[in-house]
Amino acid sequence: MRVIKAILALCFVAMGLFFGALNRQHVHVDFGIATADLRLGLLVLVTLLLGAFLGGVAVMAGVVWPLRRRLRPSSGQASGPDARELAETREPRP
Repeated sequence: MRVIKAILALCFVAMGLFFGALNRQHVHVDFGIATADLRLGLLVLVTLLLGAFLGGVAVMAGVVWPLRRRLRPSSGQASGPDARELAETREPRP
């Protein structure tokens, strides 16, 4: 499975390199507070990476952090029986 994931990752890196090499035109980008002349391929790849990063942060903030907060035991209260209590309730095996 790791080999398949590595091959897929290399394929996507190769496709990104080809995309950047084929789209070498310079474009003028106005950010509102600044402007830049960038290569089209680089601009699209950076935009995609930024979107993936911001999407990951949104998932972390909306799903993962609330679940971790809910699963974290509150201070001062036990979240469940500890090992000694479980051992005492078990019947000995014959």
